[in-house]
Amino acid sequence: MSAEGFDAFAEIVGPRLQRGFVVCRGIDGAADATAEALAYAWQHWSRIEQMDNPAGYLYLVGLSRTRRRRRPLPPLPEPSSFELPDVEPKLVPALRRLPESQRIAVWLVHGCGWSYADVAVALGIGASTVGTHVSRALAALRVELGVDEHVER
Repeated sequence: MSAEGFDAFAEIVGPRLQRGFVVCRGIDGAADATAEALAYAWQHWSRIEQMDNPAGYLYLVGLSRTRRRRRPLPPLPEPSSFELPDVEPKLVPALRRLPESQRIAVWLVHGCGWSYADVAVALGIGASTVGTHVSRALAALRVELGVDEHVER
């Protein structure tokens, strides 16, 4: 087991996992889920380092090891509390009103920069299903925020 290899991996993947966990575990829960996922990675490093998508696999590990039973999702943090870029003030409340599957998919893809394939592996669904969730979430957000789909960036 290479400690340097794991340290470099954890430095890159740890923050990415934590951002991904915020939407379904809250800020405090995201730190716990990240710690659980990285602890698992350390224990199974010889297998993890051989994977094509170790971050996606560890996302599932973190979710599984911090799973709550029938409790409501924690609120999404305000952007300033989690070092997120400034966003439209109405965006966070609008995200909170999305169905969980759409909220998680759009957050991982557009908030964390994950590919559809990575999100698909992490959530155990097809990439086309991720695309459907993201598309529906973006459409709902556009309507709620009054944004024209053809606005130039």
